[in-house]
Amino acid sequence: MTTAATPSTPADSRGQVPAADDERRARAAWSRLAEPGDTAAGTLVSALGAPGALRWVGEVLGPATVPTGEGDGAAAVRLPRRSVEHLVEVVGALDQGTRRRLAAAVARWATRWHDLDPDRDLDRLESLGGTVTYPGLATWPVGLDDLGAAAPPCLWVRGAADVGPLVTRSVALVGARASTAYGDHVATDLAVGLADRRFTVVSGGAYGIDAAAHRGAVAAGAATVVLLAGGVDRPYPVGNAALLRQVLETGGAVVSEVPPGSVPSRTRFLQRNRLIAAAGRATVVVEAAWRSGALSTAAHAVGLLRPLGAVPGPVTSMASAGCHRILRDGSAVCVTDAAEVAELAGDLGADLAPERRSGSPEPGALGSAGGGPDGRGADARDTDGLDPDARRVVDALPVVRPAPVGSICRAAGLGEHDVRGALGMLELAGLAAQRDGGWVRVRRAGGRRAP
Repeated sequence: MTTAATPSTPADSRGQVPAADDERRARAAWSRLAEPGDTAAGTLVSALGAPGALRWVGEVLGPATVPTGEGDGAAAVRLPRRSVEHLVEVVGALDQGTRRRLAAAVARWATRWHDLDPDRDLDRLESLGGTVTYPGLATWPVGLDDLGAAAPPCLWVRGAADVGPLVTRSVALVGARASTAYGDHVATDLAVGLADRRFTVVSGGAYGIDAAAHRGAVAAGAATVVLLAGGVDRPYPVGNAALLRQVLETGGAVVSEVPPGSVPSRTRFLQRNRLIAAAGRATVVVEAAWRSGALSTAAHAVGLLRPLGAVPGPVTSMASAGCHRILRDGSAVCVTDAAEVAELAGDLGADLAPERRSGSPEPGALGSAGGGPDGRGADARDTDGLDPDARRVVDALPVVRPAPVGSICRAAGLGEHDVRGALGMLELAGLAAQRDGGWVRVRRAGGRRAP
């Protein structure tokens, strides 16, 4: 065993710092202490606050006991009664399973406790001209809050400090590292077009599609955000170091949830993908093979109820097999240009893609081929006989990705009671269906109730 100071109060001289600075230092400490996506850490910080949670861990470990690394430390950690009672006062009763998970988490954190020095990490960031942001600050990307207990305690930022406002109107462009010339061309074109439409491009800074997306934004003179799996002082891959410098020079940001000096790893890459999906309004998979890591980002987007798009490729190209897979299973919407991506991610009514077809038939000219005798089409016939509220709910329902009731309420401009009543009626009429915890619109074919 070895001796360690409690990092929440490393020295008596630090006890008088302002509360806001305590929060900053505590969140920096948690960023070093817990691995990305550690929900035990997130739950504890949510319950006790970052400084309080850090003090609680210090009480559990005691002033002078951390594992030396000769064992895994798990057996050495027991939750003292007074620490458990303190937690119970805040969150309520803890069952045995929760206590075991907490003890296992503290055992994980114990291996880093003795080397915890948030001031060292913050000083390193300051030497790079960087800043830290965390929940509650105007610079925090509020979309990350949707990750719940898996949200990072803070973000380490180089470049544009106002990363939160920067990603308020953003799209994640992701895809394969081993991209084709077709994929690179599409990614660059999408990034340029999105920049022209005042969207920020978010990606991971990797080779292939990520790099092409960032280059497109830089070429358009627009800010782009790079989310790294390692520390912001460790450009990875090294071959993209010049690109990351260009990102900073054009007003963009290089961001990480792990402190300076942290090494990227496979686990951290996979966890980083949840941040890419959560940061902005939508995710688009530009080019991805069947087992591409970009599909991990797509899965996070679906889980967060974020719009997901995919670009189709040649049916003979294995490099696009992953895109075709998520298009076929209905989790993604087909997008082919920046206008369609903007429509997927943009403001209702303000970012619609232009109609492509020329010489479109006049209303009423479709006849029996596609519309009713009044020219309104099959969708209009579906809503015949519905009251105004039900029609508004139908208009608010997505066709592909299930939406929660709250989202439908906001889109329809109706209260929850009215929306739930309308959804029940629409479900009976075969116009709405519950899927994966949300609601989607169902279209009737040939006048028959949809399956």
